Amino acid sequence: MSEDLMNTKEVARYLGIHEKQVYALIKAGRIPASRITGKWTFPKKLIDEWVESSATASLDHARSKKSKVEGSLLAAGSDDPILGMLLASYKTAHPDYYIFSAVTGSTEGLRLVNRRLTDIAWCHLFDPESGRYNTREVLSSHLTTSRSVVVHLFNREMGLVTSQANPKSIRGINDLTRDGVRIINRQEGSGTRLLLDYYLKKLQIDAGIIDGYREEVSTHMEVGLSVLSGSADTGIATIAIAKILGLTFHPLTLESFDMILDQSTFFERGVQAFIDVLQSPDFQKKSEYINNYDFKNAGKVLQAAN
Repeated sequence: MSEDLMNTKEVARYLGIHEKQVYALIKAGRIPASRITGKWTFPKKLIDEWVESSATASLDHARSKKSKVEGSLLAAGSDDPILGMLLASYKTAHPDYYIFSAVTGSTEGLRLVNRRLTDIAWCHLFDPESGRYNTREVLSSHLTTSRSVVVHLFNREMGLVTSQANPKSIRGINDLTRDGVRIINRQEGSGTRLLLDYYLKKLQIDAGIIDGYREEVSTHMEVGLSVLSGSADTGIATIAIAKILGLTFHPLTLESFDMILDQSTFFERGVQAFIDVLQSPDFQKKSEYINNYDFKNAGKVLQAAN
C-alpha cells in the first residue's frame, strides 16, 4: 500500500493497538478512515493529526477538569544522570507530587511545551552567535508563547568519552575523521547532536566522512554503554557518564542545563517544591562524587524565553 495510506492491520501496528480496536474506533466514528473497494484505508497524515489533536484535547480536559493527579506535572526533553537523581530525591521529599518525565531531546521537549502537551522542557541548546545556552534567540525558534521562563538547574561538563585504554588515541573532534575511529551519535534534534554539528561546521568537517555519524541513541547512558561495550570508540556525553561507567573523559564545553516552562506552571506548588529540592544541601551533597557539576545558580530564573 502507498506510504500515504495504511490498511487496517498497518494502522493498528502504527498506533500500537489490536486490529479489533481499530474497527471499534471506525464504528464509533472516532478515527479518520475511508472505505475503498470494500476495504478500510487510513491516510497517514490524517492519522498523525488525529493522534496529536486527541492528545491535546485529553491534556486540556485533564487540566480544565483537574482530573489529573493532584500535584502531577509532565516533563520532556534532554536527560542527565544528575536529573534522574534529582527527580528521585524530589519524589522522596514530596511523595504526593509527581513529575512524569520522558527523554525526547531538547528541541522536541520545547515543541511539546509549545503545543501544551507537556508542562516542562529539560533543555541545553547552544547558541553559536552568543556562545551561551538556551538564549531567547534560540528558544524563540521553537516557542511561540511569550509566557515561558527559563529556570537554571545546573552547569555540567560535556565531552568525548572513550575507554580507559583509548587505543585510538582520541582527544578531540578532529580525531573523529581518522580511519578506524567509529562514533555513536545522539538523535537528531537533541542538544548533544546540535553541539556536535556545531563543532563539525566550525572545523569544516563533513559529517559524511565520520564513521558512525548516522548511528543514533537517545540518552547519554546509551552513548557510554556503546563505548563501554566496544561497539563505538567514542561519543559525546556528560562527565557523569564517564564517572559512573569508568570511562575516560575528554572535555569539550561547559553547558547550562535548564528547564523551560510557562509562567503559570512556574508558580505551581510542585515546581516550587522541585526547586527547593534542587537547592537543598542534602541533594547537592549526593552529587558531590561527580565534582564537575555546578549548582551555584540552581533555581535562578534566567530570563523570559520570548
